Amino acid sequence: MERVLGDFIIALRNAGIRASVSESIDAAHTLDLVGYEDRSTLKISLAAALAKSAREKEIFNDCFDRFFSFTDCADFAPDKNIDYEAVSEQSLSPLTILLLDGDQAGIITSMMQAVQDTQLSNMQFFTQKNPYTRRILLYMGMEELDRDIRQLEQAGAPGALQQAEALRESRGRLFDYVRSHVERYYNLFTETTRFSIIEQRLKDVKLSTVEERDFFYMLLIVKKMVKRLNDVHSRRKKSFRRGQLDFKKTLRKNITYQGPLFDIIWKKRKIDRPSVVVICDVSRSVRTIVRFFLLFLYSMNEVIGKIRSFIFCNNLIEVSHIFDNYSVEKAVEILRTGQGLDIGLSRTNYGEAFLNFHGQYVRSVTNKTTVIILGDGRNNYFDPETALLRKIHEKSKRLIWLNPESIPFWGSGDSEMKRYGPLCDIVRECSTLRHLERIIDDIL
Repeated sequence: MERVLGDFIIALRNAGIRASVSESIDAAHTLDLVGYEDRSTLKISLAAALAKSAREKEIFNDCFDRFFSFTDCADFAPDKNIDYEAVSEQSLSPLTILLLDGDQAGIITSMMQAVQDTQLSNMQFFTQKNPYTRRILLYMGMEELDRDIRQLEQAGAPGALQQAEALRESRGRLFDYVRSHVERYYNLFTETTRFSIIEQRLKDVKLSTVEERDFFYMLLIVKKMVKRLNDVHSRRKKSFRRGQLDFKKTLRKNITYQGPLFDIIWKKRKIDRPSVVVICDVSRSVRTIVRFFLLFLYSMNEVIGKIRSFIFCNNLIEVSHIFDNYSVEKAVEILRTGQGLDIGLSRTNYGEAFLNFHGQYVRSVTNKTTVIILGDGRNNYFDPETALLRKIHEKSKRLIWLNPESIPFWGSGDSEMKRYGPLCDIVRECSTLRHLERIIDDIL
């Protein structure tokens, strides 16, 4: 029974419930008290020990219903028209007797024991489903069942032939039942493994080549990355906010207590959340990267103080109001399509974009502002206006340029990266989700 509970906790963890060792021990004590007799009591009791939030309770209920579900058990009831007494003297295997008697409880018990013996919870890949199905059937006694069927057919008596035919039908139903159970276990125990494999692949795929069918997984990966960064940097700010022990003030404060340190005084240190100005090239070659970068950046609202966003192709416009009025996903979709935006999407002109920004918005840049430019630097041989970029750099705290192209292509053809790069504090290649995560981590 402890192995059953252990497998169930593994399924919960795979589904997203963070069940600790102490909570698993509490669940084992709970199981000792309530047992397996009453399904509803067991479900409520284990939920109290393992599910901590409303979301985790939803996950728990789904996992419990799937893990302890036997509603798809085949009907193994015996055929009343068959004369079983005619061959009852023969030595039949335990599985054969269970099928002939239609003992569903016995069949389920036998299968669950075989599941434990074969360690079905270790299954990781879909190619293992058929081997595990065969292994469970062998543990249950499929070879002995096939032997009994052959012996009954060879006996030749009418009752024996009917019995053999009934066993063949029950054998087929048993095979389907075990296979469906293995499929359910596969979904329970390998959901995280499948997602991890997809995640590792998509993290290193160039964003410009991501297919539409993978966008759902990409959004899940971005949310996971954002949660990690929010957690890390929120904890860091809380610890910085408390500061270090102010030993002198603590001693002076506690003189009246004649030694014991009842009142602790901490050094206070103000930590400002970073202010960010983003300037993004939305030409066709960069549009997909911009989509994920803005989705990433605006989801970090817990640790970034203020974000102002600008996009350009052959002219520059501010789009901060779109993120104020819509959800991040909807705002990014509006930018992707350009719907209702006064922007020309013909030939990219970085010099014109810098002119627009310097003339209208440069006052928003202060010595506390991090300016991020996302683009490939391909200026179609227009004037690059490097002097304006130098002025933006001088006014900002730091200037970061993110380029989705590989470094060997910087400066080739109409690329101005050889001239823009020296005017920036940081220049990085940014073409994958892993690049985005590292860059935003560095910014924070």
